[in-house]
This record gives sequence, C-alpha cells and structure tokens, in this order.
Amino acid sequence: MGIIAWIVFGFVIGLIARAVVPGKQSFGFVMTTLLGIAGSIIGGLVASAFAGSPGTSFQTAGFIGSLVGAIVLLVIAGMVMTPRRRTV
Repeated sequence: MGIIAWIVFGFVIGLIARAVVPGKQSFGFVMTTLLGIAGSIIGGLVASAFAGSPGTSFQTAGFIGSLVGAIVLLVIAGMVMTPRRRTV
C-alpha cells in the first residue's frame, strides 16, 4: 500500500474513531490522521495476528482492528491531554 493510501486510510479511521468516542476532541487534521495511522498499525497488526492472516493485506479483521486501535489511542490521548484543575 502506498504512502498516500496510508494517509487517506488513517484519516478515515481517525474520523470514524472520533465519531464513535463521545465528548469533544480538539484535534486538528494532522493529529486525526496520525491517530488513525497509529491505530491502524497497532490494531491492524494485532487483529491480523489473532485472525492468523498476514498483516500486509487488507482484510476485515485488519479494518476492525485498526478502528479499535484508533479508539483506544483516542481515549488514551484524551486522558493525557485533558487539562486538570488544580485544587489549592
């Protein structure tokens, strides 16, 4: 898969993950794309390993795993990037 396809696929996965996770995510275009790409790599490889298929081909397990990976990364990023109120 070419680099442009990875970017487009990552952006689509990032958008779907942002639509699924409730709350406001203040991520821009680049952060959404990077989130989707990272989720695709992590989730796709894990799902392909469980499905017993090669991680280089497009399969349903890879797409679902990519989406789950992006959702998990989005939740983690939301927890890390949320400003915390100080109590004095």
